[in-house]
Amino acid sequence: MIFRFSLYGFLKNLRFFEAFLILALRERGFDFLAIGTLISVREITTHILEIPSGAAADAWGRKLCMVGSMSAYVACFLLLGAAQSFAPLAAAMVLYGLGDAFRSGTHKAMIYAWLREQGRQSEKTAVYGYTRSWSKKGSAISALIAAALVSWSGSYASVFYWSALPSLLNVINLATYPKSLDIGCAGFRKGVLKAAFATLADSFREFRQHRPLRRLVGDSLAMEGGYEVVKDYLQPVLQTAALTLPIMGGGDPLSRTAWITGITYALVFFLGSAASRRAHRWEEWAGGSEAATRRLLGISGLILGLLPLALLAGLPWVAALAFVGLGVLQNLWRPIQVGRFDDHSSEGIGATVLSVEAQAKSVAAALWAPLLGACIDVHARGDEAVAISSLWPICLPALPLVLAWACRFRRTTVA
Repeated sequence: MIFRFSLYGFLKNLRFFEAFLILALRERGFDFLAIGTLISVREITTHILEIPSGAAADAWGRKLCMVGSMSAYVACFLLLGAAQSFAPLAAAMVLYGLGDAFRSGTHKAMIYAWLREQGRQSEKTAVYGYTRSWSKKGSAISALIAAALVSWSGSYASVFYWSALPSLLNVINLATYPKSLDIGCAGFRKGVLKAAFATLADSFREFRQHRPLRRLVGDSLAMEGGYEVVKDYLQPVLQTAALTLPIMGGGDPLSRTAWITGITYALVFFLGSAASRRAHRWEEWAGGSEAATRRLLGISGLILGLLPLALLAGLPWVAALAFVGLGVLQNLWRPIQVGRFDDHSSEGIGATVLSVEAQAKSVAAALWAPLLGACIDVHARGDEAVAISSLWPICLPALPLVLAWACRFRRTTVA
């Protein structure tokens, strides 16, 4: 099953538009506030559906929810390729949020159910890190293929259409998972809504009674809530960096940007894959999951705080290096954090607990996206290639990171 779990992540991350989303929307004439609003629509949709989807997965059957998620992605990517105005793009983002909501937490819960079934609970960080590493390999290969597609077609639109194919293949992969992993499907026969709300109530009761779970959500908000928005601003940074390279000087600017962006994103994802696969080693080296996450919070806050200095100084490659570092740290963080949630939650509501966490991150991203977009628009020119010095507001999510690190450091010192 580890192969099947890895295949799911690999196919899921073959999103050829991922490295070009902001550039594609800028190509269609949207400013950063509009782009941020579209991202906010996606995150708000995820926010509204996140906890019900997790409860549905635990109560109705996880396979059904995962197949529905991949189907929503297929429809979303086709619409993103065809849409030229705000309204259909917003509809596509609703489908994107629907897909995110019904998969987040659910597949992780299936992995941990299989590990318990096999008596391998102690390997959860290593196994999840391994499967996540294949997700990042899919993203890396996706970025290189996307660069070729953009360079060949002369437009960013083609990458949206091609992204639908891997999601369709994943529908087949997920539909053939063993029935033993489809925990909760009996609830469908008892009464869908009753079973879902009962599972949801159990998860809230567990959050209310267990302070560690609330603290874990706070850590996730600080580390991942802002990064989900910030990471895409690597694209305009690379667009500027591509114009400064002495190589490919006579080439088409779009082709240069495509290849530089694709190669850099591939590097980010390959390094992320390696980091994810070795997260358990970082955990062991740090002396446990608590110490490991405390260090990751501090280092990430420091890099995100220094990033605007490179942007204001007009050093795109230094800024790009900072983005790469943040990506590596995120991939060290996630396997450890998911394992911490599994340690503190009960069997049977695992998908719901992780969906509560994902919903909190969606709220943070929904707030950050238009705020950062509006701040950038104040300083940016109206043309497609924005001056990177205008991107300095992306450092703002460093504030909750530093606060979370300080709280963790204070608790450790007092203890």
